[in-house]
Amino acid sequence: MPSNKSVSEAPITQFINCRILKDHKLQREDLWVREGKILDPEKLFFDEEGFADIRVDCNNSIIAPGFIDVQINGGYGIDFSQATDDVSGGVALVAKKILEHGVTSFCPTLVTSPPHIYHKVLPEIKVHDGGKEGAGVLGVHLEGPFISLEKKGAHPEQYLRSFQTGGTQDLLETYGRLDSVSILTLAPELPSSQSVIRELTQRGIAVSLGHSVASLSQAEEAVQQGATFITHLFNAMLPFHHRDPGIVGLLTSDQVPPNRTVYYGMIADGIHTNPAALRIAHRAHPAGLVLVTDAITAMGLPPGRHTLGQQVIEIEGLHAYVAGTKTLSGSIATMDMCVRHFRQASGCTVEAALEAASLHPAQLLGISNRKGTLDYGTDADFVLLDDALNVKSTYIAGQQVWKK
Repeated sequence: MPSNKSVSEAPITQFINCRILKDHKLQREDLWVREGKILDPEKLFFDEEGFADIRVDCNNSIIAPGFIDVQINGGYGIDFSQATDDVSGGVALVAKKILEHGVTSFCPTLVTSPPHIYHKVLPEIKVHDGGKEGAGVLGVHLEGPFISLEKKGAHPEQYLRSFQTGGTQDLLETYGRLDSVSILTLAPELPSSQSVIRELTQRGIAVSLGHSVASLSQAEEAVQQGATFITHLFNAMLPFHHRDPGIVGLLTSDQVPPNRTVYYGMIADGIHTNPAALRIAHRAHPAGLVLVTDAITAMGLPPGRHTLGQQVIEIEGLHAYVAGTKTLSGSIATMDMCVRHFRQASGCTVEAALEAASLHPAQLLGISNRKGTLDYGTDADFVLLDDALNVKSTYIAGQQVWKK
């Protein structure tokens, strides 16, 4: 008999009495974890004759992959687009707080800002795994400043830019560096944007189309060059028109290269998108829907005035407006709220609602081999929920990091 001494001595945890989201279905089986990864129990029994050191009774909870928020501007008084004295401390505070919403990793998002802000903030946001101290950082989402003046939304006009030199030079002048960037939102109708999209895609950065007046053919061209995402569908883009559906038309376009999925963000807070529009998008292209909070500083804060980048924002109920206007500027919704609202508004399955906050963002970022599923060998980042999809506890690398 071969010796099993090479087998890990690390403790094995078995989560019992649960339904786990696997292969797009809630399945009644146990979840096995060792050294921060999800284990294949069959291999464990047959190859190692192993057994559980710790058993956790989940009381019939749902276990889903941890939520991934690819568009969050801040929260709890922290604004990622402010060059404070302690940028990393601000990111860490938000990372800690969003554990209670089931978020195990996220992309801190910077809205349109002057170059000196990017040059100060970007070097201080490090990509890292999550843990007890907070959700992991998957890279920065840069939203702007290469966007359309007509669809600037809450982005300050004086800092918008176009591509002058045809690409890379503009990016480096504006941002200073791109090594910690995972997503970049731009308007594909800007001159030279196609070569920029190619360049960014080659660097492994996901290009998102947004804050744009692009026609469908301009959007299709951008996708052919490598763009894979749409920033908050319906918001800050031309409304759907039957003769030229614009960016929205990508959901059913026949010009998307084969084997490619176009993903699209939805702010399912009940305010940014009418439930009927949410249903239209979901029914047209369910595999591409990515729930995002687009949360701002004021998430988790009382009503009143707060900042978003260089703007002042006013909170009224669940609405966040640019002060003195009725322009929406991000949301104060949490990810678990978005999951519940999306499920209720779309009538989709529990599985679809959970995958829109976990599997799809992981696929968009190209990390579904380690995040966004409960497949064997992936990171044991997951969330326990009740049947109404309220978060009961959050785990990162198999360790409980938050409990209700």
